[in-house]
Amino acid sequence: MNFPILHTQRLTLREILMDDAPTLLDIHGDADAMRWYGTDPLSTLEQARQMVEKFAGWRSLPAPGVRWGLALNSGGPLIGSIGLFKWNTGWRSCALGYELARGQQGRGLMAEGLRAALAWGFEHMALNRIEAQVHPDNLASLKLLERLDFKVEGRARQAGFWLDRYQDLINLSLLREESALTAV
Repeated sequence: MNFPILHTQRLTLREILMDDAPTLLDIHGDADAMRWYGTDPLSTLEQARQMVEKFAGWRSLPAPGVRWGLALNSGGPLIGSIGLFKWNTGWRSCALGYELARGQQGRGLMAEGLRAALAWGFEHMALNRIEAQVHPDNLASLKLLERLDFKVEGRARQAGFWLDRYQDLINLSLLREESALTAV
């Protein structure tokens, strides 16, 4: 499939390319920011290149997905990414993941990018449900998803393991019928 490029007022959501590996290393190597991400921070450029390959490979999986790189329309390197993955076509559901470079946080950019990606998922993937799991201490992410009409469903105890310890996660979901991002 051709990679779906999305545009918002301030962002372009585009394919993540091998040239983006150094920027991914900067973002995913930030240990403090990655404490919420669900994996240990990256420490080498080779790990970042493997991440690019992994995201590209999502499109050919039996349960495919898409990962957009977020770039400012004004230019410059990637500032983050958004992914819809673990697509269950029979159930019309998928999972959501995202991250934003520390220097870009607090400007509403992730909300803007998520609106575009979620709307695309409802329209082009025919989704009914989009799921997210967020660390309970990641208040900014929890508030962001709730502003986008995600509903908290509960706490998954020790559902993740990173940074050498088990992590609880808050389960949230957005249903097509509850979303302002798509016509029901």
